[in-house]
Amino acid sequence: MEQKNERGKVWLAVSGLLISSDQKWLVVKKKYGGLKGMWSLPAGFVNPGETVDEAVVREVKEETGISSTVKGLIGMRTGVIKGDISDNMMIFLLEAEEQNLIVQEDELYDVQFMDPKELIDSADSSVMLRYILEKSDAAPKLGIEGIDPGIQFGYTAYRLFL
Repeated sequence: MEQKNERGKVWLAVSGLLISSDQKWLVVKKKYGGLKGMWSLPAGFVNPGETVDEAVVREVKEETGISSTVKGLIGMRTGVIKGDISDNMMIFLLEAEEQNLIVQEDELYDVQFMDPKELIDSADSSVMLRYILEKSDAAPKLGIEGIDPGIQFGYTAYRLFL
């Protein structure tokens, strides 16, 4: 796990909402940070050389063992920590390609598919998770591939979510 001070003062993270065929939500219980011991969506930082949608697929696989595809962008969280650090998170809707749960024991206490009603009632659910549960009717913004913004930019990957 990379240390916060190596990230600089602008952070970009991703989080993935994966809903099973029986309508249960994939959640993790972290061992560290502000969400320690709380149910939250799988999440992590974007690495150099990857897009946000590539990062969320990687993070979900690393934390839970589940391979997934991005269905769309469902939201964004942004904030400033202690008046100094810009903390930003893109939230994606995902679809499982396989459902072989594995717990990344270095970072997580647990990984489960849970009923949304159980998550709403749980005192251990994160604030962001509660808001997503209440607004789960929002339509995802779909990713658009194959756009060329021009050679002058030098993009090796480019997607719009509209």
